[in-house]
Amino acid sequence: MLDKLKGSKKKNNKDSPPDLRKNGEKESLDVGGIIQDLVGKISGKANKSEEKPSRGPAKKARPMPKPRIKPKGDEKIRLKPKDKAKKPIGAKTASGGGPFGRKLPGDDDDQRTIIGAAVFGLILIILVASGYYFLVYAPYQETLQDAKATKLNEINAYFKGPLAVDPEKQALLADIDAGVTPEQVLSVDVIGPATNSWRTYQNQQLNSKKDPFDRVMIVYSTDPSAPEQAASGSQKNVIMKASDAQRFISQADATVLANMEIQTPDTVAVPIIISRLQAAGGLISVGNMVDVYLRVSPEQEQQAQPEQNETEEGEEAQPAQTTQTPESSTPQISGATVLAILRAKDSGTIDARVTRGQSFSVNELISQSQREQTASADVEQLLRAAASGGFNEAETRALLQNYGIKLSDFERTSNLGELDAQYLLLLEVPRENVLFLIQNMDSIILTVPTQQAPNWMINELRTIYG
Repeated sequence: MLDKLKGSKKKNNKDSPPDLRKNGEKESLDVGGIIQDLVGKISGKANKSEEKPSRGPAKKARPMPKPRIKPKGDEKIRLKPKDKAKKPIGAKTASGGGPFGRKLPGDDDDQRTIIGAAVFGLILIILVASGYYFLVYAPYQETLQDAKATKLNEINAYFKGPLAVDPEKQALLADIDAGVTPEQVLSVDVIGPATNSWRTYQNQQLNSKKDPFDRVMIVYSTDPSAPEQAASGSQKNVIMKASDAQRFISQADATVLANMEIQTPDTVAVPIIISRLQAAGGLISVGNMVDVYLRVSPEQEQQAQPEQNETEEGEEAQPAQTTQTPESSTPQISGATVLAILRAKDSGTIDARVTRGQSFSVNELISQSQREQTASADVEQLLRAAASGGFNEAETRALLQNYGIKLSDFERTSNLGELDAQYLLLLEVPRENVLFLIQNMDSIILTVPTQQAPNWMINELRTIYG
């Protein structure tokens, strides 16, 4: 067959077709090119411009006639349909198949894998976001809000009353709101600006509330958490000099200054009769400052045994109701001034005798020496005589001036005194404490603060502590 396509070189072969080639043309030995040319001629799709030259000499291709098919009488000539737009390889058709319109077996698995991965990723994102919110973000925000609440409570505790609209308060609130971390919020200094504002305000009040004796009354509360209009039981009063009050204001901070109020003293002199034990041992003098405490019985509760009520069966008498006196570590009245002190007249009766004797005996010679000193007086009668003009008033005053104080001082130095003596004191106290002092006269005790101690106490303290 190949020889037929190529043409046999044997001239004596009868069956071989004649060689129609022109003279001078050499036989091409390119079999592949010849087969490609024949296929192209038969199919009719060969492009002359795209034909590759064979290895041999160029040949002229003969056009091969194509058979024409005559259409039948009832058939119409069918035109070649237009080529459809080619889809990219791998694209799915409308029916969900492969690129050639067929449904591939692995398409469902791929689609399920992609959907599962998307769902798993979404769940993972939600879990991570939730964990971050509940484990990191929410506790951090809670800590930040707690820090801000702490600072706001501190501001409200210090900037209250007359400083409720102070400009420093607004600036501090702005600093707290601008804080983004708990450390930044807690670092805001509140007590410093509050102390400066309260010192300025209290100094202004001090200058305007002084009385004619250059004194002021400081009203303070023993319960800082109590409201401003607290009950009288939680409010205390102290009267002091304006200079002492100014020094106190310069040394105190906002925790003290915010819970005190400076007022003009409105005092009353109250006479009370107390024992020597209640009168600070009888060692106080006119002008001393004393604090008043309420003496509480050691038995806070008295147990009463219930008694059977015989009037009705099955009924028992209720236990007796007991009252308790509240204890307090702060004085009920601070800074009360002793205006006068009177001692019972029994202390003014004097009947004393001092006798000294001396005797010597030498060879029946006796030498005796005796000295006797007596004193008998009634101080009250001397006072009456001087007041009536019977005695020289100046001499009597010089003799009896501060008799009671001198007597107490001698008793203190001799460690011997009249413990049953009664004292009448005239105390200057604020007006609101008068009723308390009168009702509890038998249960109060006067104490002397060492900061305002009398001279004898100062000398004793210096002697003891150097």
